[in-house]
Amino acid sequence: MLRNVGSTWVLTLVTIGITYALTPFVIHTLGQEGYGTWTLITSMTGYMGLLALGVPMASVRYLAQHVAEGDHRKTNEVIASCAGLYLMISAAAGLIGAALIALFVLAYDIPGALRIEARVAFALMTVQVSAGFIGLLPEGILLAHHNFVLRNFVRLGGLLLRLGLTIGLLKLDASLVMLALVQTACLAFDFSLSWALIRRSYPGIRLSLSAFDWRVVRRIFSFSLYVLLLTAGMRLTFETDALVIGAFMGVGPIAFYAVANSIVVYLMEFIVAIAAVVAPMATKLNTEGKPAELREIFLKWSKVALSLTLMVGLFLVILGPQFIGWWIGPSFEQPAGQVLQILVLSSFVFLPVRGVALPTLMGLGKPRLPAAAFLVAGVLNLLLSIALVGPLGLIGVALGTAFPNVLLAAVVLAAACRELKIGVLAYLRYVVPRATFGAVPVLALLLWFRLGVQVHGLVGLVGAGLAMFLLFGLTWVFFVYRNDPYVDLRGRFRARA
Repeated sequence: MLRNVGSTWVLTLVTIGITYALTPFVIHTLGQEGYGTWTLITSMTGYMGLLALGVPMASVRYLAQHVAEGDHRKTNEVIASCAGLYLMISAAAGLIGAALIALFVLAYDIPGALRIEARVAFALMTVQVSAGFIGLLPEGILLAHHNFVLRNFVRLGGLLLRLGLTIGLLKLDASLVMLALVQTACLAFDFSLSWALIRRSYPGIRLSLSAFDWRVVRRIFSFSLYVLLLTAGMRLTFETDALVIGAFMGVGPIAFYAVANSIVVYLMEFIVAIAAVVAPMATKLNTEGKPAELREIFLKWSKVALSLTLMVGLFLVILGPQFIGWWIGPSFEQPAGQVLQILVLSSFVFLPVRGVALPTLMGLGKPRLPAAAFLVAGVLNLLLSIALVGPLGLIGVALGTAFPNVLLAAVVLAAACRELKIGVLAYLRYVVPRATFGAVPVLALLLWFRLGVQVHGLVGLVGAGLAMFLLFGLTWVFFVYRNDPYVDLRGRFRARA
């Protein structure tokens, strides 16, 4: 499991590095209003992803079950049924995309110089999203086989391609249209390479629509309906803020929020790397009747998720604004920095649950409560953001996201502990106290860098990060994980010595 999670972490770090390089380049190339308009386009077309109806996550669950059972016939039936569904969904997405273009034109005040290219870019992103549904199929097959290394290898290639195409094409023509073309090219690369590697690695896998079975479709929908609600809640939580800001404050301020939110999203992806492995593993262990091993994975990786969130999150809360000011520009430091601090503080509660508790429930086939909780949290986020954007601006939108996430985490955690027959207090006693106390010296060090040294430039930020990482490692080895029943780091170091 560590190998799979580790490969995903490597991919996430590369993604962060490429984002670090591309974000300021794109902002300065397109301008603040151009970048805000692009964020608005991706937010609106992103909602078309809901048309997937939760099929991707549902397919991974059933594929993982049939792979664990060694049943190739049922595996191929699920693949064919998903492919047929994706093709039908793609056709529907094209029609809905046309309606969204009209809404985009009528509802938002796009600067005159950007209107024509924004509409063309929106149309291209509609095509890209529509075609992207069938592109979800290879990923589901690889995840069901627990082949995260191969999947991450393909995604790594796609990231490098996106880096090269974005820089090259925007230098030729700094336009929203070129950005949309880059997304389409990367999708074609990902699907082609993934499917070629699947055919080579798994000869028994077949994609033939003749195996399409409506009975399988009904099974998938019985699970995917809840995944749809969960996905809708997540969209409302993480992709609606740009729409609210654009409607009430204009497209310019979207860039401030988008920069801060992108950092939190990549922190979340780093933690969700655990989730991608936990969900099919929970299905596998549940199928094999190994509840004790499942409880161990749940507790062990929850503590890991909290530890990683604390390490990165404390740096972002204390020195995140200074990093943004150096990374993007001084004008971004205060508005984007304040948003970042609010979102990260809520992540200390939300991310460990999102990374482990939620995928555990999904892997066990218990999606009802988390799906409802995510949807309610998403709607609450939208209502609070609309209510607070007027009096508080960007800070109000951030608070509208933060509060529902904390409430959501409490509900999902209680549900996961109940399903695994683990008391919530027992969970908290193992996961929280040592990690929290271990974070105190790390927090003190970062505050010294912020208030004493007053670091701002690259050298100071890197120095603070390295010092924090060293202190974090020592504290976690000799205190947080000392004599841990699942991961005794100090004992392992002694054994190797």
